[in-house]
Amino acid sequence: MRYEVSTNSIEKTNYVARNIFFALIVICCTVDAYAQTEWTNLFDGKTLNGWKRLAGSADYKVENGAIVGTTVFNSGNTFLVTEKEFGDFILEMDIRLDDTTANSGVQMRSHYDPAGKGGKGLVYGCQLEIDPSSRRWSGGIYDEGRRDWLYPGSLHPQAQSAFKVGTYNHIRIECIGHTMKTWINGVPVAYLVDSMDSKGFIGLQVHAVGKEELAGEKVYFKNIRIQTTGLKAVAFPKGIYVVNNTPNTLTDYEKNSGWKLLFDGHSSKGWKGAYKKTFPDKGWVIGDGVIKVIPSEGKESANGGDIVTIDQYKAFDLSFDFKLTPGANSGVKYFVTLSENNPGSAIGLEYQVLDDSLHPDAKLGRDGDRTMSSLYDLIKANKQKRFIHPVGQWNTGRIIVYPNNHVEHYLNGVKVLEYERGSQAFRDLVAISKYKVWKNFGEAPQGYILLQDHGNEVSYRNIKIRTL
Repeated sequence: MRYEVSTNSIEKTNYVARNIFFALIVICCTVDAYAQTEWTNLFDGKTLNGWKRLAGSADYKVENGAIVGTTVFNSGNTFLVTEKEFGDFILEMDIRLDDTTANSGVQMRSHYDPAGKGGKGLVYGCQLEIDPSSRRWSGGIYDEGRRDWLYPGSLHPQAQSAFKVGTYNHIRIECIGHTMKTWINGVPVAYLVDSMDSKGFIGLQVHAVGKEELAGEKVYFKNIRIQTTGLKAVAFPKGIYVVNNTPNTLTDYEKNSGWKLLFDGHSSKGWKGAYKKTFPDKGWVIGDGVIKVIPSEGKESANGGDIVTIDQYKAFDLSFDFKLTPGANSGVKYFVTLSENNPGSAIGLEYQVLDDSLHPDAKLGRDGDRTMSSLYDLIKANKQKRFIHPVGQWNTGRIIVYPNNHVEHYLNGVKVLEYERGSQAFRDLVAISKYKVWKNFGEAPQGYILLQDHGNEVSYRNIKIRTL
């Protein structure tokens, strides 16, 4: 049998083949172009092209495909920064430190003031911390030259062992919109929401050293690459604490992790007066995103009185911002039952809110157990002065009560005390405190959260809670 193929059929076949061929070329070129443009190398492995040194006198050079920074005695912090500025980006690199006495960091959206530090120059902006010391805050976020710590590593203790000394560690930073997230060796570390900077340079830090024996320490950076388009954020697992500097808001991530606002920024919803059915009609003012107790000559609960949450809580993570006026006194109490019906402030475990320098209560009690962030009249807060923001500025308090009754107090991200609620050691402290007259003080299975009226002007905002 004989078959005949028409010229028209051959032309159609060739037309289809050509289209398929060209389509494959387009696909291959697109894939290749995407692979080439998805990441941009900021370091060519051979030179410091595209970078410049700012501030101190530490040395930077290229050795074996890495940028090597070397400390110099009596030099300030020294930075090798990109000549280009970046807005939204995802940045990855590998970093190595060979000694626990060394320190470094990676600047994000940062800036330079040549007149800063008396004309020596000041680099300022957010920094991913590299800290191999016993503190182990690598991956935390520090605001270099400006606001100090924004996300100390102590806020995420499970990530504190991620950085390894003596080997290269893989670093990832996401700066997308107002959100900054960090990873060390694939471990999520810090989650910050902050609107201070929308763009700036990227920088590599050689930390200042004031001891001659620390001169000559090296920090190594390599495989530095960045994405600036088509950014795809990597999700954090639920439950990591977020430092959210946008007042009285929650991110979707926080909501999905179980956080809720106790103060919405504009109303008394969710609150009532202690021993009252409604919110006080005097003594408290809500406006400009804050809830504020009005002064009344320092008299305890003599004006509006304390306020408490409508709901009660058992195990929880509570975070709140507070701002003091000179000489002010207030407190955040928990496991408040309102069963005592005592005059003055309601009874409960108290996170002390106090101007330690001017209010006389700071010198009363035992060994400073009435100072700011202490467990009032029971346990002194162990805090460094640098982590206390001055009167008139916002401080962030945090109270965590775990289901096993382990309790922690934090001030501005740093843990300042911990104890076991209901333990013998706790009861022994109660027995020598002002609370000894209350049976089973602080051991109620659940209770209200309370903001104290102690007769001084104190403001609160960003009050949020997550049940555990």
